[in-house]
Amino acid sequence: MRTALILLFLLALAAMPGALLPQRSLNLPRALDYIEAHGWWGALLDRLQFFDVYASVWFSAIYLLLFISLVGCLVPRTVEYAKALRDKPVLTPRNLTRLPHHLSAELDTTPERVMADARARLKGWRLVETEEDDGARSVSAERGYLREAGNLVFHFAMLALIVSLAVGKMTNYEGQVIVVADGSEFCNAGTLGYDSFRPGLRVDGTDLTPFCVRVNSFEAKYLPNGQADSFSAGIDYQAGDELAGDTWTPYKLKVNDPLRVAGDRVYLLGHGYAPTFTVTFPDGTKRTQTLQWRPVDNLTLLSEGATKFDPPGVTDAAERRKRQLAVTGLFAPTALIEDKLLTSVHPQLSDPAVAVDVMRGDLGIDSGRGQSIFQIDQSLVDSGRLTRVARQNLRQGEAITLDDGTKVSFDGVVPWVSLQVSHDPTQLWVLVAAVTMILGLGVSLTVRRRRLWVRATPGDAGRTVVRVGGLARTDQAGYGEEFHRLAAQLLGRGAGSGGAGTSRRGT
Repeated sequence: MRTALILLFLLALAAMPGALLPQRSLNLPRALDYIEAHGWWGALLDRLQFFDVYASVWFSAIYLLLFISLVGCLVPRTVEYAKALRDKPVLTPRNLTRLPHHLSAELDTTPERVMADARARLKGWRLVETEEDDGARSVSAERGYLREAGNLVFHFAMLALIVSLAVGKMTNYEGQVIVVADGSEFCNAGTLGYDSFRPGLRVDGTDLTPFCVRVNSFEAKYLPNGQADSFSAGIDYQAGDELAGDTWTPYKLKVNDPLRVAGDRVYLLGHGYAPTFTVTFPDGTKRTQTLQWRPVDNLTLLSEGATKFDPPGVTDAAERRKRQLAVTGLFAPTALIEDKLLTSVHPQLSDPAVAVDVMRGDLGIDSGRGQSIFQIDQSLVDSGRLTRVARQNLRQGEAITLDDGTKVSFDGVVPWVSLQVSHDPTQLWVLVAAVTMILGLGVSLTVRRRRLWVRATPGDAGRTVVRVGGLARTDQAGYGEEFHRLAAQLLGRGAGSGGAGTSRRGT
C-alpha cells in the first residue's frame, strides 16, 4: 500500500508538465514555437518527452508500476478477506472491563434468558455462543465486514479504470472536419476525410466505424453584444444497412448534445462562413467555388481565407502556373467599411462583404507540397511568381473586372460547421469503474468494523451477573453511542424482566 501511494504521488507529479507545457497531441504549432523560443532548454525538454508527457516512456513506466503495485496489494488482501469471512468471531475476553467500552449489571434472571435476549438484540451480527468452564455463558458478536469489501471494491474498480483507460488509449480516435452547411456530406471512411486526426496507439485509420453525415443547415442565435447564445445544425446521417441505400435519419445537432451513431459520437464544435466566388474567364467559362474561411475574430467572426482557381482550357503546365488565380482577403458577416477598411461589427450574417486581393501567377498547387486552404504561400509573392492584380471591397452581388477581362464576383455566403468525431469503445467501462469506485469508497468510509461481547455468569440466589464489552476494529468515532444503546437494551430488558428486588451496578 505504501508503494502504491508513492506511485500515485509520482503519477500526479509526472502529469504536471502535461498541464503546464504545450503538448504535441493537442497543439503541435504551439509546442514547436515553445521549443524554438527556449533554445537549448526547449530542446532538452523535447528530448525528455516533456511535450508528449502522456505517451512518454517515464509516464508509462509509472503507470505500469502502479498497475503492478495495485495487483500485488489486492491479491493478498482479497485472500485475507476471504479467510476472515470464514472465521468465527473472536471468543469473549476474560476481563471485559479492560475494553474501551464496557457495562455490567446484576440481574434477576437466568443466563439462558440473557443469551436468548442477546441473540434477539444482535440480529444481523455474526454470533458465536459458548459455555465457559465456570458455568458462565457468553456471546461473541462482530459486524462491519462490508468495510473491507468496500475498500477492495474501490481498489478493484481503480484497477479496472486504469485498464479501461489504457485500452481506450490504444483503440480510440478523434478527428475534426469542416463541412459546409449546404447539403455537403462527410463519411467516416478514412483519415483522408478529416482536417485533423488523432489515432490511438493501435489505430491505423483503415478500420474506422462506417457512417455518413449530411449537413443541411445551420442556425445560430446571438445576444445583442454579439456573444453566442445557441448553435444548432440540421443534419441527416446514415449507418449500418442504411449506407447501402438512400435512407437518411434526420437529427438536430447541438453544442454539448452529440449525435451517437454506430458507437461513435459526433460533436458540433463551432462554425464560420464560406463565401462563394464566381470567376468568369475571358472565353466565357465560369467557375464557382464555395470554400470555408477561418475566423480571425471569434467575437465578430471576421474571417480570412484564400479561394484558388485554375484557368480553363490551358494544357501547358508552365502557362497554367502563370495564370492561376487566388481570391484572398477578409470576410465580414456584418460589414462596416471606413476609409476603405473592412471590419465586422457582429457575427450574425446580416450585411456580408469581402475585402479581396486577387492574385495571379503560380499558386504552388503543382509543387507536390501540402499548403493551407486559408492562405497563399507568401514566399511565392516575395519571389514575384505571384502578383496582386486587383484589390477591392465587394458586397454580395458585386464584381470586379481584371486587366485581362476576367470577372470575379462575390455571389453569396454559406455557413460551415466544425464537427468532431470521437470513438472510445471503453467509455462505458470507464464510467462503470468510476461509479463503482465512488460506491466502494462510500461503503468503506461509512461502515465501521466493531465487536461486542456479552457474558452471563450465575450469581447468588438465582441472580445473574451480566457484563457487556465493546471494541471498534477501526475508528472509535460513533461506536460509543451505538454500544451504550445496545448495552442499555440488553441490561435494561434483563433488569425489567425480574422483580422489584432487581439491582443494577454499572461501570
